[in-house]
Amino acid sequence: MTNTATDWPDDDVILYDGVCVFCSRWVRFVIARDTAKRFRFTPIQSPYGVRLAQAFGIDPEEPDTNAVVHGGRAHLKSDAALTVLSNLEGWGWTRALFTVPKPLRDALYGVVARNRYRIFGKYDSCFVPDAELRRRVLEQ
Repeated sequence: MTNTATDWPDDDVILYDGVCVFCSRWVRFVIARDTAKRFRFTPIQSPYGVRLAQAFGIDPEEPDTNAVVHGGRAHLKSDAALTVLSNLEGWGWTRALFTVPKPLRDALYGVVARNRYRIFGKYDSCFVPDAELRRRVLEQ
């Protein structure tokens, strides 16, 4: 797993591309299954998201990964997705996917990431979350 920043002050924060339709659906997927309300979210287009991205070496203008801070560690690419999934109720089985070699997982992740706008579309601006999500979004 990626250990990019061990001293980030917030934990269980998912950084995502707020104009990406696929990424926004990912956030909704997590919200619907995160019964413990563990995860919070920040779009990379927000001031908080920009700071988080820069701390992890992600270009906020051309993001090629989402990220999650979990356990004080930054996880990127396939590690980020699997870390989130494996911490959702009923999805613990996804931990087994960590046994797939990281280069293979990240290659597949990269194909989706590079083509996400073309395949899934792009919003003109950051999507506006509903009231449930708004309480869990960090923007400043």
